[in-house]
Amino acid sequence: MRYFLELEYFGKAYHGWQRQPNALSVQEVVEQSLSTLLQKKVEIIGAGRTDSGVHARQIFAHFNTEAELDEDFIFRTNSLLPQDIALKGLFKVTPEAHARFDAVSRSYEYHIVTRKDVFSTDTAYHIHKELNIEKMNRAAEILLDYTNFKCFSRSRTDVFTYNCTIKRAEWEQQEDRLVFHISADRFLRNMVRAIVGTLLQIGQGKMEVEEMHRIIKSEDRSNAGASVPAHGLYLTRIIYPTGIFN
Repeated sequence: MRYFLELEYFGKAYHGWQRQPNALSVQEVVEQSLSTLLQKKVEIIGAGRTDSGVHARQIFAHFNTEAELDEDFIFRTNSLLPQDIALKGLFKVTPEAHARFDAVSRSYEYHIVTRKDVFSTDTAYHIHKELNIEKMNRAAEILLDYTNFKCFSRSRTDVFTYNCTIKRAEWEQQEDRLVFHISADRFLRNMVRAIVGTLLQIGQGKMEVEEMHRIIKSEDRSNAGASVPAHGLYLTRIIYPTGIFN
């Protein structure tokens, strides 16, 4: 039987989601807990791979087991997981369901604070400069007119296409935080952090709104802004076709 796990994690202690030979990852920790609980080696496949230090409010992974699992499995798994990783849900799915390839939409948030805040050190990026949110939103809207985002991708990557369909890209003021929302069918490595870095250049008056067109058309990473720090980034939502859930 195949199950989907719904997880959340605080990414500070981990070198991203994906298992690595010489660094601690979220995938490794979850697999160890599941293997202990089920008393056999368990391998999981995640919906994507977040970078080192990035957080996730929602991420899915799938795995196969012969055991019939129930809600108590969530409690028992959480008793083995560390405090910064939690299993939120367990779903039986069709045998061919795939956590990564069946996802039809992914959403991220990037959090910024504009004053010194001791409680946001690891949860938001601190910028002390004034930002023009109206210009940043005009530039973000331009993203919806394009599909090739090579200019925002990590230079050395193994993808076959740089095409993504962005469905939402906007800034929102939430009390003392400025939050960037972005949703797409898929994302390239480092893409959101590079987009945010570019939008901040525009918000600080270092770049004009219309330059976003030139940057995207150039397909050159060196023309975009620097990537913002990972600790302000959150994977927040992944959507799947309802038909894969039993």
